Amino acid sequence: MLLFLHLLLLVVVVVVAGSDGAEHTNNWAVLVCSSRYWFNYRVGSFCLQYRTVKRLGIPDSNIILMLADDASCNPRNKFPARVYADRGRHIELYGDNIEVDYRGYEVTVENFIRVLTGRMDPSVPRSKRLLTDDRSNIFVYMTGHGGNEFLKFQDNEEISAFDIADAFEQMYQKKRYNEIFFMIDTCQANSMYSKLYSPNILATGSSLVGENSYSYENDNDIGVAVIDSYTHHILSYMEHINKTSHLTMSDLFASYDPSKINSHPGVRTDLFNRPLSQTRITDFFGGVSQVEVRPPPASPNEHQHQHQQDQERAPLPLRAASPTPESADVTRTSVRREVRAWGAVTILAALIGWAGTRK
Repeated sequence: MLLFLHLLLLVVVVVVAGSDGAEHTNNWAVLVCSSRYWFNYRVGSFCLQYRTVKRLGIPDSNIILMLADDASCNPRNKFPARVYADRGRHIELYGDNIEVDYRGYEVTVENFIRVLTGRMDPSVPRSKRLLTDDRSNIFVYMTGHGGNEFLKFQDNEEISAFDIADAFEQMYQKKRYNEIFFMIDTCQANSMYSKLYSPNILATGSSLVGENSYSYENDNDIGVAVIDSYTHHILSYMEHINKTSHLTMSDLFASYDPSKINSHPGVRTDLFNRPLSQTRITDFFGGVSQVEVRPPPASPNEHQHQHQQDQERAPLPLRAASPTPESADVTRTSVRREVRAWGAVTILAALIGWAGTRK
């Protein structure tokens, strides 16, 4: 019985240690707007995701922002250096400290894949790199114009659902993530996560295959639509989330209302290994304080003591050594201690065996 209790305690310790290792230690966000030109102003409202993740604690150093066009500096913009997400212009998305990592013609399929997989030229600065590891949770958000299993980049090239799936698999093989939350807003968006096959990925899209994703409202002063319906819904929901919120991904997905979004958002969970009801929204949208436990610095006295020990352990030059009474006493003492230790082990083993035979 005693032996069984010892084995049970060992199993509990191993299980607890394994569960601690499964938690993530840092959050990252990769935000991509693949459309350009003034009439795609509403696509630029994806900056609300940038605004949200920064508000919830993810720093700019952990955000990769890819913006194909800068509507804030467009000559047609009546409100220079501003991008709004509603007709009343209550929510300004750019702010004063936005950091765009890839701008204009830097936003390409190749650069996006390189960011995800880490296959970067040595000259690329750290601010343009996704410096993740196997303890990182990554939020990947994409928006633009697309179709069945493809998303256009600046009306010049396309990325397919296969490309994204293979990029995520490379990330998994290279241990570049713990979990990924993939969100995409485009026409037929749900087709873009249909080819994913890597573990620990949660995905959602704004519309079914064969279904369009529509804009929400226009602003007469700006002259174009300012936000998409799906994006507007996400913004409205996330505005009520704070850093300490206990709302889960299940709550977020339950808030989807096709009659308000004007499309049917989808969710894919078969690759994800956690219940959505136990996965907080801030596990992907919020910041994580990275803590590393280190031993306390040694005091000067400890340094001196360690130095003396190192000197005592240093090998001495070979010479004829004659035994002394003191060394003989030390030898006899060490032998007696060793005999007592083995005797204690033998007695303990006998007691365990006796306890195991009792009914």
